[in-house]
Parts: sequence; structure tokens; C-alpha cells
Amino acid sequence: MSRPPEITRTECRQCGTEIYGVNGRYSCTVCGWVNPWYEGHGELPTAKDDPDYPRRRNAR
Repeated sequence: MSRPPEITRTECRQCGTEIYGVNGRYSCTVCGWVNPWYEGHGELPTAKDDPDYPRRRNAR
């Protein structure tokens, strides 16, 4: 069972602005800094986790 998203906060490493993100992934709207994807607090979802992912239909 996956955990619900958690709102997290930190200081922008580039300009010092207090910023908020989801599960440790951040982007600063002031200067444009973004932390690397691997610094998040959990695994990123796969394409198959996307509700719009194309599913194979049963062949008749």
C-alpha cells in the first residue's frame, strides 16, 4: 500500500526562499532552482501507475 503524498518544506539552495514541495521534491518559483529527482523521500511512480496509461484491451 502506498503512502499518501506529504507536503514538505525547505530553503531554496540557490536563493534562500522558503519553498514547499511534495515528498521532498522541490522547485523554486522565485529563481527556478529544482532539486534532483533522486533526493525525494520515496520512489517515483512508474508509467503503469498513471491512470491514463494505455491498457491492452482483451482480444476476442
